Amino acid sequence: MSDDSKDVMRDTWARYLGYSNEVGESFRAIAPVKLVRASYGLAFAYVLADTADKGVRMLMSGFGGLLQKDGRPRNVMIATGDALIWQTLASIVIPGITINRICAYSGRALSKYPKIPGAVRTWMTVGIGLASIPFIVVPIDIGVTFLMNLTYRRWVPTDD
Repeated sequence: MSDDSKDVMRDTWARYLGYSNEVGESFRAIAPVKLVRASYGLAFAYVLADTADKGVRMLMSGFGGLLQKDGRPRNVMIATGDALIWQTLASIVIPGITINRICAYSGRALSKYPKIPGAVRTWMTVGIGLASIPFIVVPIDIGVTFLMNLTYRRWVPTDD
């Protein structure tokens, strides 16, 4: 992949900023609520940055062809909306709920073992949440792409 076609927001370290809320959710049992909320703020800042990037890319693609098709305002808005919806679902909403539930259910399951000290159970819950992040990312991304292909991308086609 050449540097010109590299998507900085999705193909570099910047993509990991979208996972900050999952880390926050993993630490919810021991971290102050403000810190968990801040992790969501960081993730949403990433979502907005990627959304802006996709809108600008669509706009700039039209300048190369002197706004023949891609850079039309309607297409720019559609690309921007697509990125915003996809990222909100794939980076914030679905993974946040998933990690929250994984931690809650693992915490409940571990509470059935009173011989394990409470602090150890809490840290085990955090560890389970953190360890599950790499396993949920790809399935969620695939599922959200599938959902977008069945809905938004079908209902709001670009001008081709």
